[in-house]
Amino acid sequence: MLAHLLQFAPEGDADVFAAAAAAPAVFVLRGEPGTEPYISKTANLRRRLVRLLSPPQVGSKRLNLRQQVRSIEYALTGSDFESGLLLYRLLRQEFPHSYANRLRWRPAPLVRLILENEYPRATVTSRIGSLRGRSRYYGPFATRPAAEKFANDALDFFKIRRCPDELRPDPAFPGCIYSEMKMCLAPCFRGCTDAEYRLEVERVQAFLDTRGQSLLRELEAQRDQASAALDFEGAAAWHARREKLAPVVAQLPEIVRPIDRLHGLLVQPSAEPDCVALFRLEAGRLNGPIPFVLQHKSAVQAGKPQSMEARLLETLAAAPPLPPGAALETAEQLAYLKRWYYRSAPVGEIFFTDADGELPLRRVVRGISRVFRGETEHPPQSHRDTEQDGGLKTYHRATETQSES
Repeated sequence: MLAHLLQFAPEGDADVFAAAAAAPAVFVLRGEPGTEPYISKTANLRRRLVRLLSPPQVGSKRLNLRQQVRSIEYALTGSDFESGLLLYRLLRQEFPHSYANRLRWRPAPLVRLILENEYPRATVTSRIGSLRGRSRYYGPFATRPAAEKFANDALDFFKIRRCPDELRPDPAFPGCIYSEMKMCLAPCFRGCTDAEYRLEVERVQAFLDTRGQSLLRELEAQRDQASAALDFEGAAAWHARREKLAPVVAQLPEIVRPIDRLHGLLVQPSAEPDCVALFRLEAGRLNGPIPFVLQHKSAVQAGKPQSMEARLLETLAAAPPLPPGAALETAEQLAYLKRWYYRSAPVGEIFFTDADGELPLRRVVRGISRVFRGETEHPPQSHRDTEQDGGLKTYHRATETQSES
């Protein structure tokens, strides 16, 4: 993951500082074998190494690792997104039991349709139990209240249960407020057959799988059917219901979709010249960075320039496949993707696949050009020299921040 290596000795620190690039990077400072490494990211590698490895000032409380470090590994990065993802992978590799506490990411809120239960229901969660189970997960949402509002508003159009109880249907059971209001089929007291309840669950799943389009089409068909039968009052009622559903569907950001179908391409600036960095989004997990050169000089000199769409497809096809991952890794990368996507000014652009799994290539090509020129839809955000507790010695975060300034 880290392409560059520098050996460090206190008496040769000037040569090391001169060899380090004054550019954004993720780095690892290693000491003697068996000691804990220090891992972090920075907006200026040379400045950060000078601060950590220069001779300590008398009376200063600034973190100094001059006597502990023996080697420096680093990789230059083109964006804060790339830095954060690489930092996550390194911490996960070096500190498998504590990396989550070091990162302090907030899990991504999801809507879960619990299909393992005999009487399925929908709920909001921030955990993915298993990728091999029958449950379906939808997201990521910006916040838990946003996910809960969408789930509650959407379920008003269906009649599946909302209670978390383990049901044992009994005709003597009195039911709840939802059954009294005719907003639930009431399987708790056998107000419906199992087949009727399964059909309603299938409607809910279709609604979530299609981001609300299945119910919109259903309501439009009912409206048109009533209109053709000259039942204008009925047609007006169906139209009003459709108009009530439209703002619920509009709550969904473009990124919210079934996790197993959350595919796309994220474009970021690259540390390499004449390049952008591509990250493939595959079922909620990120694969990359994949360098993409805007124009091959050899092809131009040979007089056979390829279209950018063709070269983009070739680049993505040649990228190594993403190895299988566990549910925890998917949840963690969703949390990172969610944090970037819902920022007020994210750097880079993201493009999602359509129902056929195809990327909008023309839009992607225009997005690549914008990212390369620094003309993204949002104002660019500079790299943040965010400190991450990486090891070698414990230090006070507030002291580090103060000394940085």
